[in-house]
Amino acid sequence: MHHPEPDAAGHRIEHDFLVRAATLLNAYGTPSHRLERVLVHLAGVLGVHASFYSTPTSVMASFGRGADERVHLARVEPGEVNLGKLVEFDEVLEDVEHGRLDCARGLQRLEALAASPPRHGRLPVASAFAVASAGAALLFGGGPAEILGSALLGGIVFLLAVLLSSRPGSDGTVEPIAAFFAALVASLVARLALPLDDRLVTLASLIVLLPGLTLTTGMIELSTRHLVAGTARLARAGVLFLTLLLGVALAWRVAAAVAPEPLARGPLTPLPDWTQLAVLVPLPLAFAVLFDARRREWPIIFAASVLGSLTTRYGAAAFGVEVAPFLGALAVGVVGNAYARTADRPALVAITPGLLVLVPGSLGYRSLTSFLEQGVVEGMDGAFRTGFVAISLVCGLLAANLVLPPRRIL
Repeated sequence: MHHPEPDAAGHRIEHDFLVRAATLLNAYGTPSHRLERVLVHLAGVLGVHASFYSTPTSVMASFGRGADERVHLARVEPGEVNLGKLVEFDEVLEDVEHGRLDCARGLQRLEALAASPPRHGRLPVASAFAVASAGAALLFGGGPAEILGSALLGGIVFLLAVLLSSRPGSDGTVEPIAAFFAALVASLVARLALPLDDRLVTLASLIVLLPGLTLTTGMIELSTRHLVAGTARLARAGVLFLTLLLGVALAWRVAAAVAPEPLARGPLTPLPDWTQLAVLVPLPLAFAVLFDARRREWPIIFAASVLGSLTTRYGAAAFGVEVAPFLGALAVGVVGNAYARTADRPALVAITPGLLVLVPGSLGYRSLTSFLEQGVVEGMDGAFRTGFVAISLVCGLLAANLVLPPRRIL
């Protein structure tokens, strides 16, 4: 008579706990290379022989060996990065790892955390959208009119995205509709009411929707040999860029039909240099709200974001713009790993917001709009720079793991 191995039959609750933990970590933004390592480590602690395979939309887990091996496949709906929930999930995994919770209670705790509402209501998140858009307009060289217009339009874009997301069958429609609305309003204001740079306002108001972070995460996964996950994430970023571009292109055509001639405006008058440093104070706090981070993590988010931005800024002046993204990502990675070693919490808490200022989403957007306006040379240059910045960020993060390895896997 054949007797199944304990891994196959005697660890059912451990299997359920590990599969559910994998799907939740995936759904809330954990890259594949981190997710697989942390779960293999936890399975070993629990005495379970397991392997995991993660893509942006699915998780596979195998338990046992040989004829007794069992495979679980879970379909995952990819969501937005939620640092607050990721930290709370990590706390549950740590409690299970150290025996403070058994897997049954750990599973209940995971389900309760997954069902909990966001920490911040719509008004604070809309305000964070507005602050991020205004900060982007300032960093892109906009003047007072562009900054104010980007802030107002960024908050409205968020509310529009929330309204569209609540409607059934809205998958894939939020980005192009939001881009159409933002570009149309900015173009009509520039043509009929106020002389401003509508291109800059459109880009700044959509800055949070640009998939620069998705692009960079995909490059990291490819670099760590998670080829399927990385390719899928890059494809997702490419499609998002194109859908945003479609919305913008339609808006430009409609605006040109309504008012063929824009109002005359002089050259942009950027604000003094010190304002680009001052904006680094509210931007990290806006990122913390956008990523639903807990208030106790706000200081490390602020430190990583400011240090990464300053390192990139002054690194470009000292070593050139080609090296600056590498240095910025290296600084962010070291801060994140130091936080993981001292606070025993995931390095992603500091790394994800810290990278948001550095990711090449705006470069990718500008590259595509250059192609749209028949600027082939500018478009090719922008596409190259987008890829180069992304791989520079990846190399900076990988170098940070060599300089200061984190104790935490997540």
